Amino acid sequence: MTASQHMVQANGIRFRAMVDGPPQADMFILLHGFPEGAESWSRQVDSLAKAGSLAVAPDLRGYGLTDAPEGTDSYAIGHLVDDVAALIKAFGRASAHVAGHDWGAVIAWFFAARHPEMTKTLTVLSVGHPAALAAAAREDQDQRERSRYIDLFLMEGKAEQVLAADDYRRLRSMYAIGPNPEAVPRSVIEHFTRSLARPGRLTAALNYYRANMSAGGEAWAQMANIGPIKPSTVLLWGDQDPALGRRGAETTSGHVEGDYRLEVLEGAGHWLQFERPDEVSRALAAAAT
Repeated sequence: MTASQHMVQANGIRFRAMVDGPPQADMFILLHGFPEGAESWSRQVDSLAKAGSLAVAPDLRGYGLTDAPEGTDSYAIGHLVDDVAALIKAFGRASAHVAGHDWGAVIAWFFAARHPEMTKTLTVLSVGHPAALAAAAREDQDQRERSRYIDLFLMEGKAEQVLAADDYRRLRSMYAIGPNPEAVPRSVIEHFTRSLARPGRLTAALNYYRANMSAGGEAWAQMANIGPIKPSTVLLWGDQDPALGRRGAETTSGHVEGDYRLEVLEGAGHWLQFERPDEVSRALAAAAT
């Protein structure tokens, strides 16, 4: 099956989404992270569609062919959550299975907390519950070290300069960080890089950090007070993830009131849809049943 490209009006902006599967089937909305796009979920969109679900993977605001509103505050978590709610409704649904990776995972956590009635199940990749991560960043030296990159991303102008230098060399290198440096295909890296090289687009992506996070050990503090999660939840975490350590993953259970399972992918890093596509697809298929 081949995903079709849809342009969708939602929450006052135009989104581009990859869509595949029976139009009337249960819907999955798949939220990508930084610095990526809808194509992060290509394998999972295909597998979900073949299993009989409707899979929708949007370019999040600021990314790909989706509009990029101006101003840092346009990327505050409340707007990002409202985007997801509006996208689900735009496809004629009152609820959906919600999945996210990296920043998409953060949005998914907040969405499930604020809209449990719209969240059939929650599948999060790499990123534990924000309150667990806030505590880990505050108390755990290992997580503090892993989070140091955020300080650069918060520096307006400087971060763009560093990531764009030498034909976006440092941005490209991010996709090869971790134990499986060849996992993200070069064609995908080129697509993401070209997209973020357009005027204003790298700043839009970095605004996710600037609108929602703080420098130093309090990086996650602004996002700690989202409350417990009630929908059934699965967290997939690679034990070699360079950015997100064990403590945040293992303490997430204390913040989920519904059914919860942590699946540790041994030897996996951060880019789980590419490094472990079959395991991710199986987790999503299990959510559907």
